[in-house]
Amino acid sequence: MTKRHAGGAGPAAEQPMSAAPARHGAMLAAIIAVIVFLSAAIYVGVSADEGGDQNNLASGRAPHNSAAPASTGTWVGAWSASPVGAEPGTETTGMAGHSVRNVVHASAGGTSARVTLSNLYGQQPLSITHATIAVAATVNNAAAVTDTMRRLTFGGGTSVIIPAGEQVMSDAVRVRIPHGSDVLVTTYTPTPSGPVTYHPHARQMSYVADGDRTEDVTGTAYTEQSEYWRYLTALDVLSDESAGTVVVLGDSLTDGITSTVGANHRWTDALSDRLRDAAGSDDVPRYSVVNQGISGNQILAAGLGRPADNPSGLSRFGRDVLDRTNVKAVVIDLGVNDILRNPHQVDPRTVTDGLRKLVRQAHARGLRVVGATLMPFQGHRGYTDARDAVRQAVNAEIRAGKVYDAVVDFDAALRDPYNPRRLRGDYDSGDHLHPSDKGYKRMAEVFDLEDLKGSAPAQL
Repeated sequence: MTKRHAGGAGPAAEQPMSAAPARHGAMLAAIIAVIVFLSAAIYVGVSADEGGDQNNLASGRAPHNSAAPASTGTWVGAWSASPVGAEPGTETTGMAGHSVRNVVHASAGGTSARVTLSNLYGQQPLSITHATIAVAATVNNAAAVTDTMRRLTFGGGTSVIIPAGEQVMSDAVRVRIPHGSDVLVTTYTPTPSGPVTYHPHARQMSYVADGDRTEDVTGTAYTEQSEYWRYLTALDVLSDESAGTVVVLGDSLTDGITSTVGANHRWTDALSDRLRDAAGSDDVPRYSVVNQGISGNQILAAGLGRPADNPSGLSRFGRDVLDRTNVKAVVIDLGVNDILRNPHQVDPRTVTDGLRKLVRQAHARGLRVVGATLMPFQGHRGYTDARDAVRQAVNAEIRAGKVYDAVVDFDAALRDPYNPRRLRGDYDSGDHLHPSDKGYKRMAEVFDLEDLKGSAPAQL
């Protein structure tokens, strides 16, 4: 039988008995040296990851342990936007050869982050070769805080191919995301892969640069501005301040279509601020808020195409609400477009029946639902007395407690007290349908935060 060697010595059979202690001591020293070396390597690897080692980014190596955050907390949605359709003009090339830097506003802070990218409306695979996340240096700017720049990975790799009609979630990466900060999520695709899945009416400027500028912290290469969010549909954080997510499903009133660009004055932004300010109260839950509003959205009808542009509330409820991260409560503000966009719709039961279907889907998951009354729109080009009668009948059913678990009465809060068929002047953006910034703030002010607490009742 072959004998083992130790420390370069000859075969054990040739050693005198007095050499055994020396042999054992040499073996012990070698084992200790190996342990010390491995411990140092592990320490260096962890330290580099925690500090966001920029050498890893520059060299193209994936960050160590990016999929296994060391911090503890709860995963919640910090931001989200519904995919709406295929961006016009991108049918052939998509965004090939360009870096897309989406700017989003975090409704919750955390110690790690992950994103969801969508190719829902693509007709061919979308190749993302580089993607990064960083905290913005200032609001409404493409520049990043240097030491927050992180390369995103997908299943451990720095590139990913998203099949047409699909989406992908990145690995988690350690980065401190402050509550209320702007976050930069940048993607680069080198090859044609249109059309681009996008969300128009973002009310937030994002940016585009030529070439692969995913790790550019200065933002100087991002010379093109856009009011679209492209590819990006969600930002989650491992939060040390929030215990769950409130999802708001709505139309342009929730999308914030007339709010000031770059100011985060949608009513959901104000609701998020109120929830944070009230954190610690026994009756107010610690929840983040994500906005799933789509301008022009209806409960029942969807747009054209496969998949449909501007999908109906019913068809997108599973993806945009139930599939969001750690959902605890749902808020619904839909129905106005079902009245305005269907000239022959005169039966309010069609609207309320559709709303009840949404509520049943939420209840099947044990989720509590708060619903909004429909605000007035006299003076808008689509107004008729018959349509307003439908709106008021829908509101009567909602107020009677026959649709939702709890009600927020936006109609009563924003209507003109002297003419309840129209918005109050200072709450009106000017088109007599959508609120002003002041009106959006008022919507959040009248929301009873305690209504978000608890689960769905056994029966509605």
